[in-house]
Amino acid sequence: MTHHPPPDPRPPAVSDDSPQTSEPASDPVAARRQPTATEVFHDHRELLFSLVYNMLGGIADTEDVLQETWLSWSTRYQAPHAPSIEGPRAYLVRIAVNRALAHQAAVTRRRETYPGPWLPEPLVGSAPGAPVEDDVADVALRGESVSMALMVILQTLTPLERGVFVLHEVFGYPHTEIARIFDRTPAAIRQLAHRAREHVHARRPRFQPTAHVRQQVTERFMAAALGGDLDALLEILAPEVVMCTDGGGKARGSTGRHPVRGRDSVARLITAIAPTSGAGLDVAFRSVNGDPAVLLLAGDAPYAVLVLDLTPDGDRVRGIYAVANPDKLSHVD
Repeated sequence: MTHHPPPDPRPPAVSDDSPQTSEPASDPVAARRQPTATEVFHDHRELLFSLVYNMLGGIADTEDVLQETWLSWSTRYQAPHAPSIEGPRAYLVRIAVNRALAHQAAVTRRRETYPGPWLPEPLVGSAPGAPVEDDVADVALRGESVSMALMVILQTLTPLERGVFVLHEVFGYPHTEIARIFDRTPAAIRQLAHRAREHVHARRPRFQPTAHVRQQVTERFMAAALGGDLDALLEILAPEVVMCTDGGGKARGSTGRHPVRGRDSVARLITAIAPTSGAGLDVAFRSVNGDPAVLLLAGDAPYAVLVLDLTPDGDRVRGIYAVANPDKLSHVD
């Protein structure tokens, strides 16, 4: 597998033509100099990345939108005789969110021809309890992250509903501010927010198990799966469990082009393939989109990411999301 370096969490490396002062730093005028376009963008990059990623579900698409946002921002910020921008944060968020909406059509077209189930590109961070590093996943997870299960549901919303939901429910933006971002009336935004919230809550309970419970269940599941223990799997899986594997038509050992539904079918499939396909793989417990999860490694190369969605009481697994498409794991360390 070819490894690519993770996307640089810093702003694009372009020259900044903002006027610089040559006066000594002790000069009060120098101390009050206007920050450069790069400095302002860098201060807001984590927020912008998290916003766009939660809307689009892909790191490469997110980086494309941030590049466009940077170009638009730096051009406007450095334009000669242009009036100063009051509220750079609001200005940058508006650019990024609307660019993300514009990208959605192309993203949707790609998914329509995608071989098999499509899952969001996982943000694989440090192991639970480990120090946070400055890779692209951990930088984003310092902001706000939506779980893999919730991101799957968000993809069933319209692009505008998704944007409103992410801004309001995840980042806490008021409806009036979202209305200015999307150039809609507050009443229209409230209606979109209500519709999106009802859609999400109908498919996912508001209350979720703690990280400690998730970690315990994940460890039990992996022990049963790799050990081929059918009885243990039947005990831990919810009757309505769904297993979704995203191999992108490129991963060996893929479970098929459609999700597998039901406890018996999922348990028997896992006991049939996991002990064999898992032979020789290393299991690392990592954080994926903020939740305890599993990274499977073939030597030093990422083989798959496995995320479990639990019932609200935390005692059963109702969703299994496996990302094995090597293109979606290229940024994983």
